[in-house]
Amino acid sequence: MPHRPDIGISACFFHADPTRPIFTGKTLQYVEQSIVHWVQSAGAIAYLIPSPEGPTKRGDVSLDHYAERLDGLLLEGGSDMWPGSYGEEPLRPEWSGDRVRDEYEIALIRAFVARGKPVFGVCRGLQVINVAFGGTLYQDIATQLPGALKHRDAALYDRNFHTVDLVPGSRLAALYPGVDNVAVNSVHHQGIRDLAPFFEVEARCPNDGTIKAIRYDNARGSVKSYVAAAQWHPEFHDWTNPDILSGDRLLADFLGACKR
Repeated sequence: MPHRPDIGISACFFHADPTRPIFTGKTLQYVEQSIVHWVQSAGAIAYLIPSPEGPTKRGDVSLDHYAERLDGLLLEGGSDMWPGSYGEEPLRPEWSGDRVRDEYEIALIRAFVARGKPVFGVCRGLQVINVAFGGTLYQDIATQLPGALKHRDAALYDRNFHTVDLVPGSRLAALYPGVDNVAVNSVHHQGIRDLAPFFEVEARCPNDGTIKAIRYDNARGSVKSYVAAAQWHPEFHDWTNPDILSGDRLLADFLGACKR
């Protein structure tokens, strides 16, 4: 039988909370169901990559061991990034993000890239990739980019849609021939401010220019891994709806790199 790609998915965190009625005072690491099903839709096998760090740590298993065994890394969405990860102080307490998760995911990226393994980021994953390679973020688009489109609507959540322009000549545009402008969901209030060195923009919001997809340029940079990301959640898209960008070609491209 042909080898099924083994794809590691970064964990989301519920940090220890003495007031939580379930797993009181314990740290939870979990994966959202839709992203697992998205990976499995193409026949790949999904694995949660837990952080080995913490007060209950035992043994010598590290993130390097996961990078060695698995074929690729998928960074899922979730909490804000800690502004200290890109050299800033939080503008508001509620934008303090998750420093622990930042450090874990940046270390994951570096472990996979060091082995030439492909990395793909979804929503927060795009932001982590950009910061890991030296970029910065808007802590809050509405505050720091006046007049911007509303990129996150708490009531609508993943039903908040707007269109993006695919950049002509990009790999993303090549994956969707004949598509110039298409609808995607938008579930983020933070986004790329300064693009990391050696990355190319592959999609933008036509209303305010915010960056919606990026890819590392292996020809210009020293990293030879496949590294790309989308600011939307393709795993949340209704794959039967022709009016919304299907995530299938994005996934197939990433998995193809993993097989190589």
